[in-house]
Amino acid sequence: MSKNKIKILVTGGKSQLGKTLKTMLPQKDMDFSFTDKKTLDISDRKAVKQFFKKNKFDYCFNFAAYTNVNQAETDQDAVIDVNVGGVSNLIKQAKKYNFTLVHISTDYVFDGKKRKPYREDDKVNPLNFYGVSKLVGEHIIQMQLKKYMIVRTSWLYSKFNKNFVKTILELSKSKRKLKLVNDQTGTPTYAPDLINFLLFLVRTIEDNPKKNYYGIYHFSNEAKATWYEFGQKILSMAGINKKIKPIDSARFESHVKRPAYSVLSKKKIKKLFDYKPRKWDKALKDFFE
Repeated sequence: MSKNKIKILVTGGKSQLGKTLKTMLPQKDMDFSFTDKKTLDISDRKAVKQFFKKNKFDYCFNFAAYTNVNQAETDQDAVIDVNVGGVSNLIKQAKKYNFTLVHISTDYVFDGKKRKPYREDDKVNPLNFYGVSKLVGEHIIQMQLKKYMIVRTSWLYSKFNKNFVKTILELSKSKRKLKLVNDQTGTPTYAPDLINFLLFLVRTIEDNPKKNYYGIYHFSNEAKATWYEFGQKILSMAGINKKIKPIDSARFESHVKRPAYSVLSKKKIKKLFDYKPRKWDKALKDFFE
């Protein structure tokens, strides 16, 4: 007898991660259903209830989120609707129908005062409203669910939607001189690498039903960079000969505080699974191929 396929719902199907996952299909042991805000608005409690009444899943990849960090400061109700209310709605259904919630979170739950890579159990202290909303989402998942995986990531980019890599390539066409912050350190994450890790997590749980692998994980590519260093590498790999001026974040016109250091430690996934993310510059090379 053939094993039943693992049924996975993907919310935020038009996000960077949603679109990236679609390019990586088919996965022979998995059956994916993609929804977006039009087909399933996770902040609409009734719609979510009706949807799960009709459709059954083993996992839900929650890629639906309010992620505009700048806009989040003034659009707080909308942020809460999705990043907190939406998560609550999914939790209720996960409890009712016993599926596992795989939720994407962020390095912005940390304040950046530590100068060593952040571990999963390090103290959280977000500096901006986006970070606060994502942390509240994490807390309610942890308080109410047993079957969950929260995966914190950082500096996500892909071939889709708006992201730092695409923005730099666009600006290099129109701006004579680029300025980038050189006092914020983190790690870029290539979306296909994060997707591969999520698929690995699901298969690991399926293959080891007696082990408890639920909890919080950190995933980004390996090594660290400032936005300035990341920008330089992007232009270099794209073959664009343009200078970037390094500046301090204090000189950058933004009303939003961001952590000065938000490198995520991958020690947990290396130790637990022997899972080793590749370095961010190698992943970036793939973006251009």
